[in-house]
Amino acid sequence: MTGTGAGGTMLPRPDFTATFPGPFPAGPHDERTEHRLLEWLEEHPLLPSAKAREVLVNITSHGASRTFPTADADELALFAELLLWLTAFDDTHAEGNAAGGPAALVDRVSELMPVLADGTASRAPDPFPAALHDLLARFRARAGAAAYHRLAASLRDTLMGLVWEAHHIARPEGVALATYLAMRPHTVFVRTIMAAGEIVLGYELTDTQRALAAVRKSETAVANLAGWINDLASYERERERGPQQPLSLPTLLQARHGGTIAEAFARASGMCENEAAVVRQGITDLAHASPDTLTAHARALEGITHSFVWHTDHARYQPSPAR
Repeated sequence: MTGTGAGGTMLPRPDFTATFPGPFPAGPHDERTEHRLLEWLEEHPLLPSAKAREVLVNITSHGASRTFPTADADELALFAELLLWLTAFDDTHAEGNAAGGPAALVDRVSELMPVLADGTASRAPDPFPAALHDLLARFRARAGAAAYHRLAASLRDTLMGLVWEAHHIARPEGVALATYLAMRPHTVFVRTIMAAGEIVLGYELTDTQRALAAVRKSETAVANLAGWINDLASYERERERGPQQPLSLPTLLQARHGGTIAEAFARASGMCENEAAVVRQGITDLAHASPDTLTAHARALEGITHSFVWHTDHARYQPSPAR
């Protein structure tokens, strides 16, 4: 699979026909979810641009439907609102502040800490703390204490990841590849999606199950794959912001190995295909495991993988038409 790159060149993309060929199942609630998201944004105006709202609501509602296709309408809408909140915060504060320095982002993140710590409602004029307070209150009402705290902890990790990213975005070539690979799952939100999935789908792994090598290996592979394919999909869109290269997997592979960006894409695509094979094998193994919670977790991981593969072709990730 290839994609059109800068200057009309064809950049290699991973081929998932042997592992996740699609089309992927979608639940029956995507249109209802899209309507609910628009209503929620009326209450919490996270995005001032009508065009930004339209694109983000569309990809979020249809992506959520492919992530957890068996979720009921209310649970799916809550998950979609959380995903929209994360993406809007990244677009508005993380990406928006990174170019001018991360200090403003640190201030925005600090406004969220009391909400995450104990559910304190924020008086900040920024709409994101109030929206997060609303989301967490509804997740707390649905989840056990341990599941809720895992979700809150994953959100803190994500916010830390976004601050880390903002500190390095001006000089991506200075980031060690191993460090980037460790941080990327948090900045692509996939760990938060996993934590939310247990609440949305109504199952919960025991501590013993969570520590199983098969579970940990599968989760790690899904988290890696999510970040890497997102990097390939968003590279050209981020490159347009210039002048520096994006902080992403192709950039760091080119810095380490040299060669052209097309060669870096080919290397990254191979990494994606190999990791997808690990994910597929892990899901297959867990799907035949006992008890049923491991099977439910395998289905959740498969849906999460489907959604990340699906979203790469959405209009949100297409570069602007050449002027």
